[in-house]
Amino acid sequence: MKSRNMKRIFLTAVMATGLLVASAQKFAYVDSQYILSKIPEYKAAQDQINQISIQWQKEIEAKYSEIDQLYKAYKADEVLLTPEMKQKRQGEIETKEQAVKDLQKQRFGVNGDLFKKRQELVKPIQDKVYNAVQDLAEKDKLGIIFDKSSDMTILYSDPKYDKSDEILRNMGYNPGSEQKKKVYHH
Repeated sequence: MKSRNMKRIFLTAVMATGLLVASAQKFAYVDSQYILSKIPEYKAAQDQINQISIQWQKEIEAKYSEIDQLYKAYKADEVLLTPEMKQKRQGEIETKEQAVKDLQKQRFGVNGDLFKKRQELVKPIQDKVYNAVQDLAEKDKLGIIFDKSSDMTILYSDPKYDKSDEILRNMGYNPGSEQKKKVYHH
């Protein structure tokens, strides 16, 4: 029984210490989606990525269309072909199908060309935002800065702690005068 009470006392002490430390920390939040939407270079990078993606998708669709034509031609000629000719044409179609699947994986797969292009165009902008957030945290002596747009759920946020516009101004961008986002209530 003493052991159980000691554990409770210890856990209570740890939790109380954690709450005291947390309450002593200054915090703020930013909305990274909002910040990125106000950066023209980010929109340009997204537009470029979308155009590349569309171009590569059309390229892949054209190759699949070519394979479909080959398959239809094969089916139309199938009764006239010798077994060796059938095997050869089937092999050609299968080779082309595999080549298109490989191209699709190269373009759109994990660590594929699209991922690399996104890293090349978007990551420097995200790094710039991260550095501005870090600078703000150091300047204002903030212990924690949350990202309102990430998977971390913020059930309520007081706008006075929103530092998104300050981040934009520190980066040299004008956040604009339109009404900012609504307070999230989930």
